[in-house]
Amino acid sequence: MLFDLDGTLLDTVADIAQALNGALRAQELGSLTVEEVRGFIGRGVQVLIERALARLGAPAARAGRVLADFEAQHARLEQRGELSARVYPGVAAGLAALHAAGLPLALVTNKPARAARDLLSARKLAPWIAAVVGGDSGLPRKPHPDPLLAACGQLGVAPAHALMVGDSRVDVEAARAAGLLVVCVPYGYNEGSDPRALPADAIIESIAELPGLLGLAR
Repeated sequence: MLFDLDGTLLDTVADIAQALNGALRAQELGSLTVEEVRGFIGRGVQVLIERALARLGAPAARAGRVLADFEAQHARLEQRGELSARVYPGVAAGLAALHAAGLPLALVTNKPARAARDLLSARKLAPWIAAVVGGDSGLPRKPHPDPLLAACGQLGVAPAHALMVGDSRVDVEAARAAGLLVVCVPYGYNEGSDPRALPADAIIESIAELPGLLGLAR
């Protein structure tokens, strides 16, 4: 089982918006609403910043400085214990049940791996996740299939026997390209579009529904 992070396991948009707006203000570029930021999430921080600059009519050449400021802002929030990312309902129960059933679980995210691991630890989800493939792994980022294939390799599972769980077209495209089945949740970001319209193999209301979907529920 491979899982996306932002919009699938954790609602992180408030933290992302706070760090992004702090970086934009530091560069005197203005700010965005949380809902605007929500629509930009899904293809990594670099794309998030490029979309933010385009929305604000700022030069794309400022992206590097904004990225550095974003990372610094996010790190400060983490160091101060001020990250507000919340675990979606049903996630802990679902992961625990899948782990108890003997399924190896991995996280595949466009977020840097260290930041992802820190969030998993802080929100007490780390014990169930055996591997993390982040956007800084040196591989092309989702929707490229390589991160999913790398996670399958780390888990020792053939792609044909794996399932991707996400909230966006990025996750669906990556899973299809890697030869995995894909299940989506309806409450995520999906770059501003309704996740229920995604061409997934199934849509579930909560990660807690996965064991039943897979016939593992007692």
